[in-house]
Amino acid sequence: MFILSTLTQSLITAGIVIVVLLFILFHRSYIESHKEDIKPRVVAIIYTLLFILLAGAIVSILWLWGYDVTDYLINILVQLRLLLENSISRLIGTLITLFIGLGIFKVIKIALFRFSKKAGEKEHRKQTVAKVTLSITKYIIGIGLILALLTIWGINVLPAIAGLGIAGLVIGLGAQKFINDLISGFFIIFENQFDVGDWVQIDGFMGQVVDIGLKTTQVKNFKGELRIFNNGSIDPVSNFNRFDSLAIVDFGIAYKEDVAAAINVLMKELPALRQEQLNMLEDPRVLGVTDLANSSVNLRVVCLVRPMEQWGIERAMRQRIKEILVNNKIEIPFPQVVVHDAHRAEKKTEATQSKENQ
Repeated sequence: MFILSTLTQSLITAGIVIVVLLFILFHRSYIESHKEDIKPRVVAIIYTLLFILLAGAIVSILWLWGYDVTDYLINILVQLRLLLENSISRLIGTLITLFIGLGIFKVIKIALFRFSKKAGEKEHRKQTVAKVTLSITKYIIGIGLILALLTIWGINVLPAIAGLGIAGLVIGLGAQKFINDLISGFFIIFENQFDVGDWVQIDGFMGQVVDIGLKTTQVKNFKGELRIFNNGSIDPVSNFNRFDSLAIVDFGIAYKEDVAAAINVLMKELPALRQEQLNMLEDPRVLGVTDLANSSVNLRVVCLVRPMEQWGIERAMRQRIKEILVNNKIEIPFPQVVVHDAHRAEKKTEATQSKENQ
């Protein structure tokens, strides 16, 4: 009878566990398959059912194996009531402290967000300062809340603060690279070396700055590749957003063409491109001959454009230069290779000599 009773208990327990596992698998697969269109209310209902099922399964298994669940729960409730009675003032102080701390952080976050979104010439600079200030504020408020909560619950924080000072000194001696990154981050931000949104080149990697912190800087290139640099290792850095860029196009014409006439045609017709390209800051200028290549006379056209717009302007200028040269029947040369057939030339020479002998 004891063996049968134990076997029955084991089977029922296994059945309860299997039911719980099946429900867990079902809710995961359901949420994963409907994550794009599922409503938050449905998710809340599913998790509530899961919690009730888990609680019921635990209580059922404990009751099945002879544990007095009622007395256990009553004991927990009594202990909880006593804890609440003895700590009600501390709990209220904890809630008030958390409310004030989180409220201050929320207000600062909203203020910094509005500050960074104001349009103007220094919009990127405002975004950078706002992100760094928010990061520093988060750490300061977090540390302040921890110390305040420890004080509310009767823990003396003065030894902890003194210990943090000594530990900070020890850590500072062994973490010089970390301190170097922080100091470099301060100089990058407050010297305005670059801002969020600027295009920079660091250690041969060119991309847009997406985030600046006190320790690291994140740069993403046009391929979507994100690279994270320690601020202490950013040396040197090239910033492409501080001054206007120069679009440069080199091309060649055939040696038989009149160079002066080609330059005059380009200077006459190229300025019309500025009406189509709003990022041009001046009319394109033909600088003249830059190289006498093997099969072409190379010319150069330049134009001052807005920062980081030179590549698009260069593509547009190449297309327009091609159209102008074709319309004016100015030859654009291409590499050609002349092959001499020595064997045929030798036969031709022998045939000529034979005719002369005859």
